[in-house]
Amino acid sequence: MRLAAKKRAGWAISAQLLEGTQSQVRVGGEWIDVVKVGSGEPIVLVPGLAGGWRLLAPLARTLSKRFSVHLCGLRGDRFPSGGGWATDLIDYARDLAEVIPLIGLERPGVVGVSFGGAVALEMAVSHPHALSALTLVGADAKFRASIASTIARRVLERFPLPADNPFVNQFFNLLHGGKPDSDALADFVVERCWETDQSVMARRLALLESFDATDRLWRVDVPTLILAGSRDAVVPPTRQRALAQAISGARFETLEGAGHVGFLTHRGDVARHVASLMRVARHSPC
Repeated sequence: MRLAAKKRAGWAISAQLLEGTQSQVRVGGEWIDVVKVGSGEPIVLVPGLAGGWRLLAPLARTLSKRFSVHLCGLRGDRFPSGGGWATDLIDYARDLAEVIPLIGLERPGVVGVSFGGAVALEMAVSHPHALSALTLVGADAKFRASIASTIARRVLERFPLPADNPFVNQFFNLLHGGKPDSDALADFVVERCWETDQSVMARRLALLESFDATDRLWRVDVPTLILAGSRDAVVPPTRQRALAQAISGARFETLEGAGHVGFLTHRGDVARHVASLMRVARHSPC
């Protein structure tokens, strides 16, 4: 049974411009969006492979009750054929490190989800002085391609698809780790993900396949939190726990019942854990 339009609208409105400010900054030869909402201690949110900052809007709303939240887009979100392709995750990490001072921040807390978690982790190892705390949701130090991700990348690369393609939508539904909590949530995730050009999705999947920070994790020198959905079918919790164990002093927490999109379904828990980490960061030596 489909949910009533009123309930579906509750998710849809989350993708609209938040009650804050939207601007653009230029990095890597391309303009990217930056949206700011709330006030207080600064946190930067780094979006995943698809969906851009709009997919993180519900989490930003929750975090903005305590923090000044800055949602940073990624190269390719607005102009798929724009100022030049990123050639690896290092390019995205460099973009993020450049954006932070451009928007007037100095060593904010950084929260990265999925692909954005890989970008945030790469920034933490290659630009350790750019942030004060690191939270990763559904991320790993090395991407391990699955049959599903490989097929999805090949399809996205080779075949122009309509935004309601059933095969790719099923891939998006894997993000829930089971049956979505609601049809409205499933629709929200699919609609936001299709706002990212399929060529950009394919390119980012390809870049993930060559990403490996396992031998550089010793460079992470800020309070770190790894949040894993207990039903994450994309990056299993065991791998995320291993990541936490490989980073000195990192905490590992489970989002019980959450899939890969736990930052949506369990955003209250995510916000609570992030707030706890930021308290630790305040008392950590610079």
